[in-house]
Amino acid sequence: MTNVNKKLSSVYSAVLGPARPHSSAPPQPVPPLTQTLGRYLRALEPLLPQDELDHTRKMVQKFGQGGGLGEKLQQELEKRARHSHNWITDWWVRWAYLESRLPLAVHSNPAISLPRRDYSDWRGQLVFASKLIAGVLDFKYRVERGRLPVENIRGQLLCAELFPRLFSSCRIPGPKHDYVAHYGRSRRGPTHITVVRNYQFFQLDVYNSDGTPLTESQIHGQLLRIRSQSWKTDKEPMGILTSEHRHTWGQAYNRLLRDKINKESVRLIEKGLFTLCLDSPVMRISDDKYSSRMAAQILHGGGTYSNSGNRWFDKTLQFVVGEDGSWGLLYEQATAEGPPIATLLHHLLEFCKKPDRVRAPLVPLPMPKKLYFYIDPEIKWDIEMAKQNLDILINDLDINCFNFQRFGKEFPKQHNFSPNSFIQVALQLAYYRVHGELCASCETASLRMFRGGRTDYIRSPTNQSLKFVLAFDNPAKEAKVELLREAVEVHSELTEQALQGQGIDRHLLGLKLQAIEEGLSVPRIFMDTAYGLATHWKLRTGQVPSNTDSVMCFGPLVPDGYAVCYNPQPDHVHFSVTAFNCCEETNAEKLALTLETSLCHLQTLLQPPGA
Repeated sequence: MTNVNKKLSSVYSAVLGPARPHSSAPPQPVPPLTQTLGRYLRALEPLLPQDELDHTRKMVQKFGQGGGLGEKLQQELEKRARHSHNWITDWWVRWAYLESRLPLAVHSNPAISLPRRDYSDWRGQLVFASKLIAGVLDFKYRVERGRLPVENIRGQLLCAELFPRLFSSCRIPGPKHDYVAHYGRSRRGPTHITVVRNYQFFQLDVYNSDGTPLTESQIHGQLLRIRSQSWKTDKEPMGILTSEHRHTWGQAYNRLLRDKINKESVRLIEKGLFTLCLDSPVMRISDDKYSSRMAAQILHGGGTYSNSGNRWFDKTLQFVVGEDGSWGLLYEQATAEGPPIATLLHHLLEFCKKPDRVRAPLVPLPMPKKLYFYIDPEIKWDIEMAKQNLDILINDLDINCFNFQRFGKEFPKQHNFSPNSFIQVALQLAYYRVHGELCASCETASLRMFRGGRTDYIRSPTNQSLKFVLAFDNPAKEAKVELLREAVEVHSELTEQALQGQGIDRHLLGLKLQAIEEGLSVPRIFMDTAYGLATHWKLRTGQVPSNTDSVMCFGPLVPDGYAVCYNPQPDHVHFSVTAFNCCEETNAEKLALTLETSLCHLQTLLQPPGA
């Protein structure tokens, strides 16, 4: 095994250690300017023709010269790093999430579809939902008491400060940018969740008067009461409003809150610890399409005639439980990206294996409170427009989920490859086979090794991956194997750099935003067509860090792009591929089939003759 792969294997095997204070995570470093600019130029090489590359190189050299603008901005970033909790996180959250005006549904909120449970009616749905609620409350208790096993990478503590913010938090729409409200910070924080069924929202208190959480049987009794109060299916789907373009929803939000009853109901949804969505049955389909349909259900609810009204897309945590055994989680990323969510889900899956030993005490509980809305003609119009727009968006999204069963992560390991880097090179090959070129591709890397760290990007297209895909139809097998090894190892090195806080994309963004903060013109390297191309992410990818058969799904970042999520298990890999139907150049099914073929070809390449 190479040194890089030895490092990577330890990077991905987070071990649990004793709890230590969050502050022992070190501050996130500001990478050296010359290093970032050099790596930026290398990242452009497989994407640009030589003449454009020469033009950009001169521009970058001028920006980075001694005493130049880049050096001055770098000094200010280093000063910012010395005097802030994290020099980039606040900027990143504002720029990537809160200032985006695109709808949260499809474009931003990721969905995780989890293995189907063993029930097929509303009775099983409510029993499992009760267990799920109890499991999330148990996780919250451990967070508050500092009893979560602390994750480490190579003995380095991972920052855990995001966990408390998952609860009682909600994104609030604004005219120019949103903000996130955290209601759980006060000593007496909210003690309720919101439950939505048939588009009707309920406030469900999940703690007894002495502060102890309700037992599973108590919760089950309350869910039965909610079910008995939500038979009607003719209610207006208020949650649909949260799927709108952020500016449109911001205006509707202000109109909605003019009424006192509406304001009280909205605030209770926003303040709730989390939201439970009890979905109605969906039309049965063939087994091969089931995973794609379930991913879509979690992601957007299936449309206005299905369960999309059972969502409040601004809410940080929404657990979805269907009547057919399907379930999953939809989350809003301004508060936290994938890794803390994965920790929560791991706890939840382990909790769900335990029997419910505690019976409910014979104490009468208050009836769950139904939340009411006053809908005037303006709000009615807002809802109708939101329904139309969401259905258009849902019909535009093509989702293709499949389970690749020829091999899993053990096969690359047998050949001394990092499984993640191996899959990333396969993705490059598949994209090249469909489109005849490489494109700007990003994979998310967690920066939780650092205090307040969020994410950076790993740029998968490299000179080595380009050489490999160009040579793949060459009959010389030994040369192809060597080129594959080089491409995988370079991706592994880029992964290591990003995890160590030495990626290029957050640093470049910081330099750009520092200039704007100082009232300067945006530096020319960020106005260059090369930077526009390099940040037009046609291939958005992500690995689900999960030891269960879950499928993660989200929409592409750009109209002419794809999003690919994958979950490598020992002997198989779950994939989800999405694209927009409105773009004639992209096709999710075609990329999925080509990816499957490419993985098979890589397996054949590495196997000895006659195997």
